Amino acid sequence: MNTIEKQERENTVKQKMLSVKLTHYLITVICFYAAFLLFRYEDIHLMSDYGFRYNYIVTAAFGVILAFLNNTFNAYLFGYTRIRSLAFSQFLSQFFSTWIVYAGVTIGWSSFKSPFVFFGLFVVYSLLDCGVSCFGNWYYFKLNPTKRTLLLYRNSRDRRRIGNLTGKPTERLYKIAKEMKFDGTFEEIKEELGNGYDAIFVAGLNSHCRNGILKYCEENDIRGFFLPHIGDVIMQGAEHIQTFDSPVLQARRKSLTPEYSIIKRVFDIVISAAGLVLLSPLMGITALVIKIHDGGPVFYKQIRLTRNAKQFQMIKFRSMKVDAEKDGIARLSTGEKDDRITPVGRIVRKCRIDELPQLWNILIGDMSIVGPRPERPEIAEQYYRQMPEFRLRLQVKAGLTGYAQVYGKYNTDPYEKLEFDLLYINHMSIITDLQLMFSTFGILLSKESTMGVQGMTAMDNKEEQGVSNPTRGNTING
Repeated sequence: MNTIEKQERENTVKQKMLSVKLTHYLITVICFYAAFLLFRYEDIHLMSDYGFRYNYIVTAAFGVILAFLNNTFNAYLFGYTRIRSLAFSQFLSQFFSTWIVYAGVTIGWSSFKSPFVFFGLFVVYSLLDCGVSCFGNWYYFKLNPTKRTLLLYRNSRDRRRIGNLTGKPTERLYKIAKEMKFDGTFEEIKEELGNGYDAIFVAGLNSHCRNGILKYCEENDIRGFFLPHIGDVIMQGAEHIQTFDSPVLQARRKSLTPEYSIIKRVFDIVISAAGLVLLSPLMGITALVIKIHDGGPVFYKQIRLTRNAKQFQMIKFRSMKVDAEKDGIARLSTGEKDDRITPVGRIVRKCRIDELPQLWNILIGDMSIVGPRPERPEIAEQYYRQMPEFRLRLQVKAGLTGYAQVYGKYNTDPYEKLEFDLLYINHMSIITDLQLMFSTFGILLSKESTMGVQGMTAMDNKEEQGVSNPTRGNTING
């Protein structure tokens, strides 16, 4: 199949999958419209033309919010996401959209009306989502033949990173025909690339070789998947300067624009204040249970780093024994098997309740709702020694949630967490902050996001972390 035929086939597949997404989206909106009519059933005989126009306006608002949340939760990532994750993402979008609209309507009417009818709607949504998720994945795999795939990596750590991309369900799309541990030049690997591969996964190769593979994939219409270097992520935020007669990209330290800074701070104050008020009963019960359990302090205060390496005291509910670090050595949690965690602590950690006091840090300005997670100075120093770029995450204020928390895990590699943090810094906006906030609700139910690290200190495996090597155009095994 030549390049033109491949492109025509891919366009056809995209159109067919788009029809599945649009059908599900429109059915969802129609179901909401029907439920909203039932919600207003008592007033239906009083409705004028304006009343029905109001129904259309509310439904349109629901549709806009739903589209935003579908994109936020990756609700239609058929072929790359498990069926249960797809269905859950779709349901979350519908759930939040419905309640946001209901809250808006209730405030607008200045009166409370029972939302009972919407609970029936959620049952319909659940069945619809399960059905379309099963069909969507099946249809995607049917339309997309399995691709013969080559894996190229520099060491065992890079192989594990690629393994995260080639697990279920993507293993049905990309069948590994060959994998190579390679650290040479593009000329040395070029002949291998011509052995009929449909896709190539690349991690950790030097910049010259990787750039050659990138161009080869473009020229031959081969799908190329490249795990980025830190430099790649930084360049994403570079600005195109048009005053020169050659294309120039300007990279500089990030700073918030005045208008975004003001909006973000107001946003933080409103959300944190509302959270402290609404969650005060839960926080009060948690504090009481911790105190009753062992009589120790309720809160745990710890020095952390925020913007420009400024230190502040972060507040959490205490989930470990009082003498958890009596030897003075800073350690990361190893998860559920960590014997320093108390029985009460296991529960508050699993439910993320231990993080709630940080709303106070946000209210007084130490942190933001969205931003890189604040690190301890002792552990940050360990990262700096082998990963100097780690300081770049201090360009903005530390946050309660962010890219690394939403798309990574607790035990995600520090290098990859840094890449996530830099991605956020490059794409900071109120829309991005809203998307990450909503996405955080999705990960609250994920067991993997609370998994601990295998090593007790920050960077135990020095051999695999590597050291800076300017000749390869990357650092820390990028």
